[in-house]
Amino acid sequence: MKSLGLYKKEKLCSAVAIDALFGRGGAEFSRLSYPLRVVARRNDGRKSDAEIQFLISIPKKRLRHAVDRVLMRRRVREAYRLIHRDYRLGHGQKIDLAFIYVADKLVPYRDVEQSVKKILSSLHHHFTKTNDETDK
Repeated sequence: MKSLGLYKKEKLCSAVAIDALFGRGGAEFSRLSYPLRVVARRNDGRKSDAEIQFLISIPKKRLRHAVDRVLMRRRVREAYRLIHRDYRLGHGQKIDLAFIYVADKLVPYRDVEQSVKKILSSLHHHFTKTNDETDK
């Protein structure tokens, strides 16, 4: 049975990496799949051995109540935890990833799960395609 856990090494905590991801010219990949938007970039200089390090942002501007923000953060994290092992990048790539919540109200888990699937699928295709092009 494969492990379905999330580990500390998979969390994007570095202030330098986060600034590089959101800074000018930092995002290499960006997609919107309602209710989530994703921003990603390759970070080969990272010391962690995790393929993908991620963070989840639920803006207070979108959901005013902390209880609602925590609930949506848990839904996004759970969907990512169950799905991310199906989309391996391979080739020793290291990706920094940020999920940003864009909806103005709570959405069901099913919608979040579909959004995460679409995002990870397009992320997988983008980074395996760009890696194949650089190998040639």
